Amino acid sequence: METKPKKVRKKIFKMPHTYVLLVILVLIAVALTYLIPAGEFDRVENKASGETLIVPGSYHLVKANPVKIYEIPVFIFKGLVDASDIIFFIFIIGGAFEIINSTNVINVFTGRLASKLKGKEGWVVPIFLSIFSIGGFTMGMSSEVLVFVPIGILMARSLGYDVITGTAMVTLGAGIGYTAGLMNPFGVGLAQIIAQVPLYSGMWYRAIILVVLIVVTSIYILKYANKVKADPSKSVVYDVPDIKMEFNESEKEVPKLEKYHYYVLAVLIIGLSVLIWGISRKEWYIDEMAAMFLTMGVASGFAAGYGPSKIAKIFVTGAKSITFGALIIGLARSIFIVMQDTSIIDTIINDLFIGLNKLPSSLQLIGMYIAQTLVSLVIGSSSGQATVSMPIMTPVSDLLGISRQTSVLIFQLPDGFTNSILPTSSATMGALSVGRVPFDKWFKFFWKLEVLWLLIGAVFILLAPVIGY
Repeated sequence: METKPKKVRKKIFKMPHTYVLLVILVLIAVALTYLIPAGEFDRVENKASGETLIVPGSYHLVKANPVKIYEIPVFIFKGLVDASDIIFFIFIIGGAFEIINSTNVINVFTGRLASKLKGKEGWVVPIFLSIFSIGGFTMGMSSEVLVFVPIGILMARSLGYDVITGTAMVTLGAGIGYTAGLMNPFGVGLAQIIAQVPLYSGMWYRAIILVVLIVVTSIYILKYANKVKADPSKSVVYDVPDIKMEFNESEKEVPKLEKYHYYVLAVLIIGLSVLIWGISRKEWYIDEMAAMFLTMGVASGFAAGYGPSKIAKIFVTGAKSITFGALIIGLARSIFIVMQDTSIIDTIINDLFIGLNKLPSSLQLIGMYIAQTLVSLVIGSSSGQATVSMPIMTPVSDLLGISRQTSVLIFQLPDGFTNSILPTSSATMGALSVGRVPFDKWFKFFWKLEVLWLLIGAVFILLAPVIGY
């Protein structure tokens, strides 16, 4: 007897292509330029920090300049140009790591390390989170973390986890450290200078926040990682063609150790040591980091016995494979440029903080937290947020009887939390590009943790005045 085929149930909603999603966000930003009045705050230079700060109470309307329909492609191009440094940085990382990866040196050594960690794999996640949190809370590591993402991915794969796990245990480690901001000069440091509280004071409370975030994030990632290890089809990236078959590398035979592997490893150790020194001591950023990584990639190729033409061919292959993610960063930057060039950002911020005065006193603290979270969604840069938000937050907190230290905390937590999920964040989108992880897959993995982080932040903010922080 012939059986009828089962009907395939069609999904009512399908997540659009990432480029389509970002263009939709650009169109929404364009629509807002017609709905939100253009306005600006007066700005003055702060001699202590060298930053340009807004003058509280100086908000005024300016001539509206909404984006015309035919100008939309121009703003998309402006976004690509404005983000060109990070885009080309990602191309260089992709090409350089393709050369390094082709030598098999990282697979060899991570594979051997994984065999020694058998039965103790779970410790890798909190160790990685803790190590990269140090970079986050000392030197404000954000975009710099991109160069370490491939190492995290290869380590995760050697333990039988997926690329999401490897990406998360590196990027979220730096994100946690940046959020807690024990000595972060770009977030906490600048905010405390503007709020006129002692630099890096209140560190003990932020240290407690750091520990809590590491513990909670470790549990969340490990729960996901172990589920994927038991059943790879449970991975959120299982159906992504480029990375579908990259699980359970732990089941593969560890490649044989060759003499040239030691040469390549020496290049990597020296290169990464110089890179860390440059970032921490010489304030290296995109230009120097890109140059260093390009040097490491080419030197690794020569150390493995490759000729110049082979190195060039492999580099192009790696750069080409990362094009999709690199261009996303430019599209995302277009959203901010639309709002910045039409002067609606200051209006959004002014209206948010005016709304705080209308809340009951019992809700004003959490209202400030929500308002700052919304500001974080509009302005991706920490220093940009600090120079815009803190001159408003400081007098508001004084009027509400909230300590300035707490107002800094209200600024720093949403700033750090939202960076890991915003499609407009160069650091996050860059890390996903390097890992070849589509944004919609990352969102599916991460959104519950984002909600958990925000709730944890709310608890610490509500506790702050209770303990006299």
